Amino acid sequence: MTRQKIDSLETWVNAFLRDCKTRGLSAFTIEFYRSQLKIFSEYCKAQAVDEVMQITPDLMRGFLLQLEARGRNAGGRHAAYRAVRAFLRWYESEAEPDAWSNPIRKVKPPKLAREPIQGVPLDHVKAMLQTCGENFTGIRDRAILLCLLDAGARVREFLALNLDDVDFVSGAVDIHKGKGSKSRTVFVGKKSRKALRAYVKMRSDDDSALWVTKHGGGRLAVPSLRQMLVRRAGLANVPVPSPHDFRRAFALALLRAGVDIFSIQKLMGHAGLDVLRLYLAQDTEDTRQAHERGSPVDGMM
Repeated sequence: MTRQKIDSLETWVNAFLRDCKTRGLSAFTIEFYRSQLKIFSEYCKAQAVDEVMQITPDLMRGFLLQLEARGRNAGGRHAAYRAVRAFLRWYESEAEPDAWSNPIRKVKPPKLAREPIQGVPLDHVKAMLQTCGENFTGIRDRAILLCLLDAGARVREFLALNLDDVDFVSGAVDIHKGKGSKSRTVFVGKKSRKALRAYVKMRSDDDSALWVTKHGGGRLAVPSLRQMLVRRAGLANVPVPSPHDFRRAFALALLRAGVDIFSIQKLMGHAGLDVLRLYLAQDTEDTRQAHERGSPVDGMM
C-alpha cells in the first residue's frame, strides 16, 4: 500500500468506522457516522482534499456553509459537525500525527435554537386513540400509542423489546439495547398495562418480539411504526407526530407533574443533563405556573 493510500481520508474514515464497531457502538450510531462522514468526504473531494492532514478550519467552515446553502437546518448542521468532530478527535488520538493541529478546535459548532421543543400534544394522542378499533391492528396500535408515550423510550429501544422484557403486572420494562449499550428499567402505568395485556392476549404467534406486524409474525420495524402514526394521525385529522415527539411529551409531562429532573434523566437514559435541557425548556405558561406555586409574597401573605 502506498503512503498516499495510507494517509487518505477514505482509509482513515473506514478505520474509524471499524473502531466504532469494535467498541460496541450501536448500529444506529455507526450508520449515523457513516452517512455524515460520506457527505463530508464528498465535499473534501470536491475541494481536492483527499488526506486528513489537509483538512483546515476554513475547509470545515466552508462545509458547514454549504450544508446551510443546501437547506440543512441548524440541527442537521450540528449533527454533521459532531460526526466530523468525533472522527477528527479519534484520528488525532489514533494516528498521533506530527506537526498537525486538529482543525476542529478552531471551528465552533452551529448555534442551536433554544426554544422549547414541544412533544406531541396529548389531545392529539387522544384523537388518534379514538381511531383504533377492536380488531388486532386497532388493539395493537392502541397499546403502541399508550406505551410509546408512557415509557419515554427511544424508538429503536421500544421496537427492540421482547415479551420477556415486560412485567405485565407491575409495568416494569427492561431495556437491554439502550444507547451506548446501556441497560435501564422504565415503566408503564395501569391504563397502558391494560391495553398491553389486551394486545398480547389477541396474539396467536410464537414470536419473541413484543411488537409484531399486523400479520402476527415478525418484529415491527421503524418504517412500519411511522406508517402507523401517519395512518392514525390522518384518521384523527391531526398533524403527524414522529416517534420522538412521544418521548419529548413524556419528558414534559413528568416535569409538569413535579417529577425531579434526575429521575427524568434516569428514565430517559441520558448520560448527562445537556440534551435533557432541550426537552425540558419551559414555555411562558410553565414558568407562570411555577411562579404561582412558589411566589414568596403570596406565600408570605
